[in-house]
Amino acid sequence: MLKDDIIEIEKILGFKNKVPQLLQTAFTHRSYLNEHPDYENPSNERLEFLGDAVLQFLITEFLYRKYPHYPEGTLTSIRAATVNTQSLADEARRLQYGNFLLLSRGEEESGGRGRDYILANTFEAVLGYLFLEHGIRSGNTFLKKNLFYKIEQTVKNETYHDFKSTFQELSQEKKGATPTYEVLEEWGPDHDKRFKIGLFIGKTQYGTGTGPSKQKAEQAAAKDGLENWKKASIM
Repeated sequence: MLKDDIIEIEKILGFKNKVPQLLQTAFTHRSYLNEHPDYENPSNERLEFLGDAVLQFLITEFLYRKYPHYPEGTLTSIRAATVNTQSLADEARRLQYGNFLLLSRGEEESGGRGRDYILANTFEAVLGYLFLEHGIRSGNTFLKKNLFYKIEQTVKNETYHDFKSTFQELSQEKKGATPTYEVLEEWGPDHDKRFKIGLFIGKTQYGTGTGPSKQKAEQAAAKDGLENWKKASIM
């Protein structure tokens, strides 16, 4: 990793680097080792493992203190919505981590620098690096600026609800079956599509939802299904 890259990463992270090899490890994808057998550093997988634990602890502490009246289940849902692969990848992409990744030629050519799971793993690896270099509170400072800021909006909009997962668990527990989603109708121009989705267990429809994407319409259908299930006292 070039000295200029390290200086740029320091600016992005807001922390001075102490051990260049450790910082470089945080950005080393395992594929890079296959093409560079003489490379002295390991991949970032161990740092990712450590960073995941640091992330889980710090967000749990943050949510526990910020929302003292929220039950455990709600806090768990908010945490899951904040630290999922897409969320972490979005932050890594905003921080331009992809520019500094060490990848194999094949991974590079296949779009590895922009791949969600690689970026999310790198986000956790960098957090592991910060913990080793600067301690647990450095991770907290970094996360408040680069991840936790989105929690307030998530809570305000209640986007942490994963109605699909909840309905699937209910369906499997009560019916022994996995629900399916079918597009019942779609309309509008390509730039402003709308979808109507039906939620089914077998041939029985349990809910309907609409939205600007299939994913959002499915969540709406699952929410409708849960409400209908509760009304019918099937639960």
